[in-house]
Amino acid sequence: MLKKIIITLITFAILLTGLGYGAKSWVKSLLPEKAHFVAIKNTQISDLPYITENIPAYRGKILAVVTSVDKMGEDKDTGYEHTELARAYWVFTANGFTVDIASPKGGKPPVVIDGEDMGAYDYAFLNDDTMQQKVAKTIALADVNPDDYEAVYFVGGKGTMFDFPDNDHVQNIAKTLYQNNKVVSAVCHGPAALVNVELDNGEMLLSNKKVSGFTNEEELFLIADAKEIFPFLLQDKLIEQGAKFQAGTTYLEKVTQDGKLITGQNPWSVWTLAEKVVAEIGYEPKSRERTPEEHAIELLITYDSHGFDAANNELKQKPQAYQRILIVMHSVLAFMQFDIGKGIDLLSLANQLKQLN
Repeated sequence: MLKKIIITLITFAILLTGLGYGAKSWVKSLLPEKAHFVAIKNTQISDLPYITENIPAYRGKILAVVTSVDKMGEDKDTGYEHTELARAYWVFTANGFTVDIASPKGGKPPVVIDGEDMGAYDYAFLNDDTMQQKVAKTIALADVNPDDYEAVYFVGGKGTMFDFPDNDHVQNIAKTLYQNNKVVSAVCHGPAALVNVELDNGEMLLSNKKVSGFTNEEELFLIADAKEIFPFLLQDKLIEQGAKFQAGTTYLEKVTQDGKLITGQNPWSVWTLAEKVVAEIGYEPKSRERTPEEHAIELLITYDSHGFDAANNELKQKPQAYQRILIVMHSVLAFMQFDIGKGIDLLSLANQLKQLN
């Protein structure tokens, strides 16, 4: 999502050139310095106390499932979303769980790494040889015993739309865990794993369940011909299978829990979803310092729910690290949707953050 908006932002900056150097310089000043990105890219596991210190005793295993599909449409690259695996993985392991990673075919799965979305925890996962060796050797779903796990987490990525819905092993894993009163979770496109899961009593797992997933609005904004590329739009299919779809604000955190079923709308929902999984298994999630991205998301949610003044007061009262670029991106998104007032408000908030930091 951010890549498309960055292109628009650059175009916006070029147009502002006609208004003079000051306008162009101001827009540029809202973006992070190159050194900021360099520092994040070099993050190691040892730099993050949350995942190295005060780890509880072993609490069981959680299964993370990723797609094996690497192409879609006219030979466009796809796969699982790196951030959606990495962030949940750290939450689960930091809270005492071992995480097995599986895929329909087993072996090394295709991955999508959006540099604009990457944070310190994502790079720490990418920079660690042990983690990368583990990901390169995913377990084939045919070799998975669902009874070994306390929860399953279906990682998102557009490839899931093709190899999750009709996979017998995916369906059996979700059904078995759910019927054994274990946790079934999925994020973004990951709920594609649930659309054809039928329980032993003949009911669809999704029937009358509150569920979130990547919305039609989010999908079609990014891929105008999504209806032709995918076998279905996820929101439509979830509703068709009996789910009570819960849509949040576009590209902001939205996590929905219906008993043992926990689902998230998009990549910005992963942290909260993973912690809800830990809590539903029966443990209080370990305290964690929120990331700059999460603080920015919280600020955007405040704006969406309560308006500019509330968001402006919040950022003044909480002078913490915000991911300013994310707020700028949402301002550009608002302009692209012709919500000029919101776009101006969010640019103002981004400018306020620049002044405070």
